[in-house]
Amino acid sequence: MLDEVAKDMDVAELMAVIGASAKAASAPLAIATSEQKNAALTAMADAIDAGTDAILKANAIDMEIAAGTDMAASFLDRLRLDGARVAAMAEGIRAIASLKDPVGDVIASWTRPNGLEIERVRTPLGVIGVIYESRPNVTADAGALCLKAGNAVVLRGGSDSHNSSRAIHKCLVEGLKSAGLPEHAIQLVPVTDRMAVGEMLKGLGGAIDVIVPRGGRSLVERVQSEARVPVFAHLEGLCHIYVDKSADLDMAKAIAVNAKMRRTGICGAAETLLVDKNAAATHLVPLLDALSAAGCEIRASSDVKEAFPKAIPASEEDWSTEYLDSIISVALVNGIDGAIEHIGRYSSNHTEAVIAEDAAVVERFMNEIDSAILLHNASTQFADGGEFGMGAEIGIATGKMHARGPVGVEQLTSFKYRVRGSGQVRP
Repeated sequence: MLDEVAKDMDVAELMAVIGASAKAASAPLAIATSEQKNAALTAMADAIDAGTDAILKANAIDMEIAAGTDMAASFLDRLRLDGARVAAMAEGIRAIASLKDPVGDVIASWTRPNGLEIERVRTPLGVIGVIYESRPNVTADAGALCLKAGNAVVLRGGSDSHNSSRAIHKCLVEGLKSAGLPEHAIQLVPVTDRMAVGEMLKGLGGAIDVIVPRGGRSLVERVQSEARVPVFAHLEGLCHIYVDKSADLDMAKAIAVNAKMRRTGICGAAETLLVDKNAAATHLVPLLDALSAAGCEIRASSDVKEAFPKAIPASEEDWSTEYLDSIISVALVNGIDGAIEHIGRYSSNHTEAVIAEDAAVVERFMNEIDSAILLHNASTQFADGGEFGMGAEIGIATGKMHARGPVGVEQLTSFKYRVRGSGQVRP
C-alpha cells in the first residue's frame, strides 16, 4: 500500500509513483463495462455502510484536532460527519451507480454527401486530480463520479480531514477490488505535505488530464495560477437573490431564509439580497425581519438601514464578500435593470435567483445574467449536482470552457469522432 512505501520516498518520488499508477489504471478503466463499474460502486456504498463506526472514529480524531485551531464554524461543519452524513455518502454513491453510463454515448451522428458516417461519442478524460479541503465526503463523491465516467482519480484531501478521508478511501478500494477493477483507479495521497499539491499542479509527468479544486479562495487561486493542466473550478460563490415587486412575499421570505441560513458555509449560500425599490414598502422589512429572526446579521445600504435601523452599514467590500457565515448584504435596486447591473458588477458568476411572478422580469433575468446557474422562485442552495439529478458533483465550475455549473459524470467526459466509410478517398 502507498502508506507503507511513502515512508521511504520523498514527496516528488511518491507523487510520480501515484501518477504512473493512475495512468496505468486509466486504460482498463476506460473500457470497463457499465456492469463492472456499477458493481464496484454498489460494493463501495455497502463498505461505507459497514464501515460507519470506523469512519466516525476517524472523523472524531480530525474534529478533536480541528477544535484546537481557529478554524471557522463553517469549515468545522464541512468537516464534521455523523451517522446521517455517512449514510448520505453511501446513498450518493448508489445514486451515481443508477445513472446512465456516459461512456460510449453517441452525442450526435450524421452522414456526409460522400457517404461517410460520423459519430461524436463520449469518452473518459483519463486521470483527474482532485484537491480539496475540510470535506471528507468529497473523497466518496469524487471517487465515485470519476469511476462512473471511466476515469482514474488522484485525491488530495486537506490535512484537517486526513483521517476521515483515509477511512472512506479504504471503503472505495474494497469496492474496486470486489469488482475486479484496478485498485489504483482511486488513489488518496497518503501524505499531508503541501508539496504534493505542487506536484499535482505540474501534472505528475503528464499523467493528470484535469485538476478540480474544492476549497477556499486561496486554494483555488493557487491552483488556477500554477496548474499546468486544465482546471474545472470556481473562485468563490458570491450568490445573489433579487426580489422583484411582483414577488409573492411569503415565498420570498421562505426562499431568502433558506438560501442564506440552511447551510451558510456552502458555495450556493446566498450572500447578497437585492430588493426592488418599488417593493420596499411591502417586502423589505418583512424579509429582513425573517432573516434576523433566523439569526442572520444584516449589512445594509443606507436606504435599507433607514428602513431597518438595527442593520449594520454595508461597506463597498461587503458587496464582493463571500461570507460563508450568518451574514447577508442587502440593497435596494431600481427593478430588474438595477438587479442586472448590480449582479453584473459584483457576481462571481456562480448562482443567482430571481423571486418574481412577472414573466417579463424572469425572462430578462434568465437571458441577461451570465452566471453558471440561474433559478426562478427557488433557493440558491439547490446549486448542487445531487439536486440536479446528477447523483452528485465533483464541484461547481464557473468557467466557460467544457464544463460549467455542477460537474457530474457527463462533464467528466470528453468526446471523440468515429468515422465509418466504404472506401472513400479525398479528391
